[in-house]
Amino acid sequence: MKVTSVTAHVLRAPLVEPFAFSQFSYSHREAMLVEIRTDDGLVGWGEAYGPAQLTGTIIKEFLGPLLVGRDPRDVEANWELLYARSIDYGQKGVMVAAISALDIACWDIKARAADQPLYRLLGGAETESIECYATGFYFPQNEPVEVRFEQEARQFLADGFRAMKIKVGLGVERDAELVRHVREVVGPATKLMIDANHAYTPTEAIALGRKLEAADLWWFEEPVSCIDVDAYLEVKNRIMIPLAGGECEATRFGFEPWLRRRAFDYCQPDICACGGITEGMKIAALASLTGIHVTPHAWGSAIGQAAALHFYAARPRQPFTLTADRKLIECDRSENPLRAGIVEAAIEFSQGAWKLPTAAGLGVTVVSEALEPYRVV
Repeated sequence: MKVTSVTAHVLRAPLVEPFAFSQFSYSHREAMLVEIRTDDGLVGWGEAYGPAQLTGTIIKEFLGPLLVGRDPRDVEANWELLYARSIDYGQKGVMVAAISALDIACWDIKARAADQPLYRLLGGAETESIECYATGFYFPQNEPVEVRFEQEARQFLADGFRAMKIKVGLGVERDAELVRHVREVVGPATKLMIDANHAYTPTEAIALGRKLEAADLWWFEEPVSCIDVDAYLEVKNRIMIPLAGGECEATRFGFEPWLRRRAFDYCQPDICACGGITEGMKIAALASLTGIHVTPHAWGSAIGQAAALHFYAARPRQPFTLTADRKLIECDRSENPLRAGIVEAAIEFSQGAWKLPTAAGLGVTVVSEALEPYRVV
């Protein structure tokens, strides 16, 4: 089997209602999807996290042609080639995100060729579903934050979620008020997380953490700069809330110091950014040495969502930390037309849990015609 073509699809979907978090606001969602075709008719899809036009250019002009003529099932050899070729120009960020997309697509083909769901090919045990936490609570532009947060909290409960993540970053006092309000709405049995998207200094993050220790939070995500291991350790040593992070990191080489120093309790590689399935499994293996729980960041299209789910079902872990109440994967509930509108059938979701696909590969089939309204390049 040989790769005959590699195509980058750059997509952009306007939002009905723009929203914001601590760092930026969004008026649209975008994605860069990679389509790999082979000489025996198999097709694989992957996705890159980050600026879609940049990763699309990298695929088209630099990395994509390197795979033409190679066997896509040789995932380790292909990954090493791509990373070796690009390491001088970017050891994380858009370069590795582009590698991630190619790697996911190769795994999709490999699993389709084996006629297995990807998580089974990776060694995951047969299971039906995995509980999710709802990611939402972004800051609205046209109504009070308290009103929107309460509406979303009640909707998530109605959808069957028993865990949900709240965006913070409006200021220590304001954040504390909002989180306490959501806790009152959902009650004590619902798991709550908060996510600052690295908005705070260590002093501010510690202050917020101490104010919210009575709120029984599952974790505090990205409390401080995503490039400052010592800042994480400072916060971790001074509050009782577990820390989560890693969505901005990439490869086993980047994650190693964070895991060795136990800078966070929940490790969150994004499979569309960290190096793909191949590298995600290595990151999880490193985390298993220290008992740090790995649960991927997942904020992309239907392709990225599927890749994260398969990875999570098969990731390496410490046998004696397999407690059922820690098995949670992210479920983005913000508006995104690229999540369900570009595939024949979205991954089944019911009562706060993703159903693992039973079809071969990623288990989702892209409808080429459905891409056209969103196509940029």
